Amino acid sequence: MTEHEIEVDDIVDKAISQKRNVKDILVEMKDTSELMVDLAYSALLTNSKDIAEEVQELERKMDDLRYEIESLLLLSARTPKDAADLSGILHVVVAAEDIADSAEEIADVVIRGVGDHPIYQKMLGEAEEQVIRERVGENSDLVGKTLGELRVSSRTGCYIRAIKRGSAWIYNPDKDTKIFEGDVLIAIGSESAVATIARLCRGEIHIDEEE
Repeated sequence: MTEHEIEVDDIVDKAISQKRNVKDILVEMKDTSELMVDLAYSALLTNSKDIAEEVQELERKMDDLRYEIESLLLLSARTPKDAADLSGILHVVVAAEDIADSAEEIADVVIRGVGDHPIYQKMLGEAEEQVIRERVGENSDLVGKTLGELRVSSRTGCYIRAIKRGSAWIYNPDKDTKIFEGDVLIAIGSESAVATIARLCRGEIHIDEEE
């Protein structure tokens, strides 16, 4: 058995042991592919290799989700009619994977260093929004507080698009989402807004200084 086959078996075993259902995985695929598209265009417009690398990592996650859902669908098909009914879901899975692959191709443009071309430099100059990927440090005022308590958007003008916690992702975090040390924030805003959130993450400034 190859290393790839072992990885796939592990993914399938995990899905079964955690009692994951098809709906949950489909929603996660939708959220992941949407984030990939957002990040891929953001990486292109800001020439950010850090963001482009996150897109590549998310594409690997999409592959894992595809293996999960395909395995669950195969296990669910008891009759030819079941198989026919489930084929529609497989089409959705393939379409979501195609979106993810396209986002990775956009990110690959940045990884390959095309951002130095004059056309891209002009695009960078015209981009109003910036996207950053910033890790929350131990001395940050963000640690242990919810987004609602912090009022990040109103205080900094920054929108937290997603949070990476270990290998897991929180998409479109709400006011009840708590920030922990080591979280990686994907933040969107003006150049000054993302600079502020970056300094807050590093503990260089305090939240009350942004009142």
